[in-house]
Amino acid sequence: MRAYSVDLRKKIVESVKKGVPKSETARRFGVHRATVKRYCKQLDERGTLEPGKAPGKAPKLDGKARKLLAEDLQQRPWATHAQRAQFLLAVVGVRVSEATVCRAVRRLSRSRKKVPRARPNGTSS
Repeated sequence: MRAYSVDLRKKIVESVKKGVPKSETARRFGVHRATVKRYCKQLDERGTLEPGKAPGKAPKLDGKARKLLAEDLQQRPWATHAQRAQFLLAVVGVRVSEATVCRAVRRLSRSRKKVPRARPNGTSS
């Protein structure tokens, strides 16, 4: 679920500051009463209504590493996930597992399936 816009948050807090009860403000703007309370408290404590940073760890593979991985997929389609992990360690300096490489390849919407080769008699498989 995405955070409510700062504009809406400001309108909610302004409504409460004008003396409108929190439950009425919540009904008027279509949010829960706890949300109204949280926004008022946040403005008092932090002085801003900007949403906080999303929880969780930063990804190990940043944009640069993903771009290099995509280029490596084009240049070396035969390479294994272990070889790609070693490549990322050597080039970017990021140690990742084979599973992380597998997920990154999947996010790049690439398949590990090889392109069918022509048979010796000239037909494909």
